[in-house]
Amino acid sequence: MSQNPTDGIHTRLLHAGGVSLRDGVGPVNVPVVRTSTVRFEDVETLADRHHRRSHGERIATYGRHGLDTHEALEDALCTLEGGHRAFLAPSGLSAITLVLLALLGPGDHALVSDTVYAPLRRVDQTLLQRLGVEVQYFSPAHDDLDALIRASTRLVYLESPGSLLFDVLDLPALTAIARAKGVPVAIDNTWSGGWFLQPLQLGANISIQAATKYIAGHSDVMQGAVVVDSPALAGRIATAHEALGLTIGADDAYLALRGLRTLPVRLAQHQRNATEVAQWLQQQPQVARTFYPALPEDPGHVLWKRDFTGASGLVSFALRDGNHSVAGRLVNALRLFSIGASWGGYESLALVAPPERLNASRTWQESGKNAPVIRLHVGLEDPRDLIADLRQAFQRTIA
Repeated sequence: MSQNPTDGIHTRLLHAGGVSLRDGVGPVNVPVVRTSTVRFEDVETLADRHHRRSHGERIATYGRHGLDTHEALEDALCTLEGGHRAFLAPSGLSAITLVLLALLGPGDHALVSDTVYAPLRRVDQTLLQRLGVEVQYFSPAHDDLDALIRASTRLVYLESPGSLLFDVLDLPALTAIARAKGVPVAIDNTWSGGWFLQPLQLGANISIQAATKYIAGHSDVMQGAVVVDSPALAGRIATAHEALGLTIGADDAYLALRGLRTLPVRLAQHQRNATEVAQWLQQQPQVARTFYPALPEDPGHVLWKRDFTGASGLVSFALRDGNHSVAGRLVNALRLFSIGASWGGYESLALVAPPERLNASRTWQESGKNAPVIRLHVGLEDPRDLIADLRQAFQRTIA
């Protein structure tokens, strides 16, 4: 299916990776192509494809590399993020680890913003340190990135908004500093689903997503995605991707591609619902602060308004009562918000933020707060029902 580069992004995303007609007919959706073995007409064809793959072409010589279904999803992700090439992984964390292992080696130094997805620190402690890689965590709000970059720095890794408290980073300023020093920048872009933020257009080189979340959108797929901006980086990621044997099933690729088609519609509703819930939370006397960049009162609102086109369904709030057991009782009292660690599906979720993860942020440390924080993922239910659920939980536990 041909695309016109002048078409709007809604149209291009809907048709990206579509099926070409054969003999004048064809399905709407890309078929699920499952295989472990790829067959070749003759040994010369096999040798040719091996050679071309070794020189960076996206060609399958084995089932692990994926065929039509995988290629369609990769193409659609490149359309979404404005990238050169996409790579698929079994989870968001495996996508993060892929980038770290592809770009870092013994003696290398990486700078990581301190509000990143917490499991990255576990990769650092259990794997990167053992390989002789030094990871230094920094606060973009307090530290001078330019002064922190060393001759051995090989990666700047960011997440915006940050995990749990949704601090918005000045991405163009940070990427300009890194690019001036010749250091690639990777960013976790899962919060925006790749729809509300275009980090590759703002200077980042690599965009990482847990496609488990907004891309798939229905809480039934585990998947990660890496989109890069250049052939040089694509080659390095491809080498590590091959060496690690990373792959996903064709059925999961199909489900993620199906979810991608409705991403703009779903995220628009997540934003509408989350904004209503966040505004209601702001008015509650039991709430000390609501964390949601789309709120004018949020410290990151100006940067969010400049760089983002919308906000997703994640909202956090800090309670005035410093008792963490109260936060647990409040979450337990919710009826429509399930308790769960993931997010990005159609359903609403609630979770008490682990204090040790909050304290990893210097901004939170220096705020002097010890208040419990509850993170909500506001789903696609009627926001009036979600607010009513929150109201009854507040009344039952901390009114």
